[in-house]
Amino acid sequence: MVERGMPARRHTRILIGAGAAAVGAGLVAFFALSPLSPAADDGDALPVPTWASPAAAPVEAASPTGPGVAGTVDQIWLAETAEASGIPERALAAYAGVAISKAAQMPTCGLSWNTLAAIGYAESRHGTHDGSAVGADGTVAPPILGIALEGGATERIADSDGGAVDGDAEFDRAVGPMQLIPQTWRNWHVDASGDGVEDPQNIDDSVAASANYLCRASGDMAHEAGWSAGIAAYNSDPAYTVIIAETGSRYRSLSQ
Repeated sequence: MVERGMPARRHTRILIGAGAAAVGAGLVAFFALSPLSPAADDGDALPVPTWASPAAAPVEAASPTGPGVAGTVDQIWLAETAEASGIPERALAAYAGVAISKAAQMPTCGLSWNTLAAIGYAESRHGTHDGSAVGADGTVAPPILGIALEGGATERIADSDGGAVDGDAEFDRAVGPMQLIPQTWRNWHVDASGDGVEDPQNIDDSVAASANYLCRASGDMAHEAGWSAGIAAYNSDPAYTVIIAETGSRYRSLSQ
């Protein structure tokens, strides 16, 4: 990973669409979530997690099955973990493949697949928001675009890319399955799918760019303080941190 200075903030007070929930001034608005179904109900309330500790590392494929990060994941692990967690296989391949890649590139970061999956769930329901779907090559269609960041319920961010990334030449919009604004994509863009194209609407590329951002913002996602700092840099609303902690912890428990 080539570092490009301090990370630009991903976004603050961003709404992805009509289903988003606005919160108070100075906080954030984010895609409203329905809670994951509990694995079991024994009548005892589980304590609310304060962070998502790392799940066991994904199993690497003995031989890559494709050119990008998704092809580095063992197919048996992928199928079993997708079934246990409810994460679609193609999305899980991106989260796990990026976690494998980042562990090799920057082992001190400790970024786990379950945290990446929690963010992907919160931001776009793993690339399926509003009828979109992730193709076999990882590309999301139709493209996922957030609303124009024109102020009011969102932070006001004037166009920074001439509409090249988000299709809007007046205001910026968050794009892709991990909802990156154009400035963040410009800083951390990467071709993780191995197709020769850097595309924020490709789940491999989008997840890898998010991992680059998180590991630059924190550098220690394997411990609570560093994890909290990384998630706060991604989205500064404390309620967002709770969502990612709960979802990431659920994915970890379901995959054990």
